[in-house]
Amino acid sequence: MNAVATPASAWVTPLPAGRALRIGLSRIRYEVLGYFRQTDTVFFTFLFPVLMLTIFSTAFSSQSFGPPGDEVTAAAYYLPAMLAAGILLSGVQNLGVDIAVERSDGTLKRLGGTPLPVTSYFIGKIGQVFVTAVLQSALIIAVSAIAFQVPLPTDASAWLTFAWVFLLGVATSAVLGIAISALPRSGKSATAVIIPIALVLQFISGVYLSFTMLPEWLQSVAGVFPLRWMASGMRAAFLPASFEAAEPGGSWGLATGALVLAAWLVVGLVACRLTFRWIRKDG
Repeated sequence: MNAVATPASAWVTPLPAGRALRIGLSRIRYEVLGYFRQTDTVFFTFLFPVLMLTIFSTAFSSQSFGPPGDEVTAAAYYLPAMLAAGILLSGVQNLGVDIAVERSDGTLKRLGGTPLPVTSYFIGKIGQVFVTAVLQSALIIAVSAIAFQVPLPTDASAWLTFAWVFLLGVATSAVLGIAISALPRSGKSATAVIIPIALVLQFISGVYLSFTMLPEWLQSVAGVFPLRWMASGMRAAFLPASFEAAEPGGSWGLATGALVLAAWLVVGLVACRLTFRWIRKDG
């Protein structure tokens, strides 16, 4: 008789919501420690935005950016983009590769044989993204302020904008990272499948290039994805108000950005529910 693929949620006895939450919270520490034990992961997801900020700030140190009278340094100009890119890397790239590897090396199969609920596993992974993204953002901001003398916002509303863009961006990136982990057919192919996706999104979303430099059709394509709106939201928080006129439509588009991020969050949650298995269907 042929084996029938069983949904992961049916492999364990359901636990009360409170206990599943406690188990998930306890896994956050385990996931964070595991993250920082992986040298390549720390470099390519945690330190990479800091490295890129340093390179751009140094390479364009003699140039200023922005409208006359409101010019900013290269470090100040690239700070918002690197914050947005860091969120994407911590969530989509890191979780996508990490979970694909765990599925390939048998870690998920072993977890599937324990009482660990899928919900608790997700909480641990999403919590790890939140903790590492907080540390990473703090490091990027500190490097900008201390090493490159970037003036930080003094308006509470700017920090409020940063907070909601950060939180919504982290949640969206994390669930999309879990969802995209189903694409690679093996752990060995995970980086080859997922990293190019993250890299292309960075180039078309105004991270390394000014968004308005891109053709209008490519701006429209980028507008479908969350990174373009995370970058715009971070610019709204850290750049002078005069920079808003240079955005498409002359607006930061914060309301639109919130809707796009929320929509992708829902899409990611649905995709996680439909695609996540402790083992592949064809495993």
